[in-house]
Amino acid sequence: MSGHSFGAQTTQGVLGQSMPLLGQKFSVPEIRAGVAYSPSIPLRGNEDNAFSKMDRPMMVMTGTEDDSRVGGQTPESRRKVYPALPSTIDRYELVLDGGQHSAFSEREVRLRAAGGGAKNPNHHRVILALTTAFWDAYLQDDANAKTWLQGNGPRQIMEKADLWQFATKK
Repeated sequence: MSGHSFGAQTTQGVLGQSMPLLGQKFSVPEIRAGVAYSPSIPLRGNEDNAFSKMDRPMMVMTGTEDDSRVGGQTPESRRKVYPALPSTIDRYELVLDGGQHSAFSEREVRLRAAGGGAKNPNHHRVILALTTAFWDAYLQDDANAKTWLQGNGPRQIMEKADLWQFATKK
């Protein structure tokens, strides 16, 4: 499962993130892996506790300018998700240099309204390549895709200032 913004929160929830405000977690065992575009930490509680029960591979993607007026998430808060993911799962993080909240959609409204230019066209290429390899690795058990993700493949298509990191389950 994958989702952007609130869809990322939903993805995080069905993969086992606890929801302190709801007093429960909503894990859907049929979902084998997740990609969260613009992930979020919980508004209340500790992110380490919130993510501790997640038990399937997770990829999070954000940008250095990925903020949101709704929900109060900032680029810094979005970066807290990856280190809070448990060491018992394979986990990946992409941070696009200059990537805004709209980097994960086809919309350029915010960029234009703020007097900015067009999105970096390479961002879409990187997002597509990494998510395709992730799905191939975890839904089709493609060892070559996993090797590419955990090797030099991602760095070869990313911008120099983009951040890519991963950790495999222990």
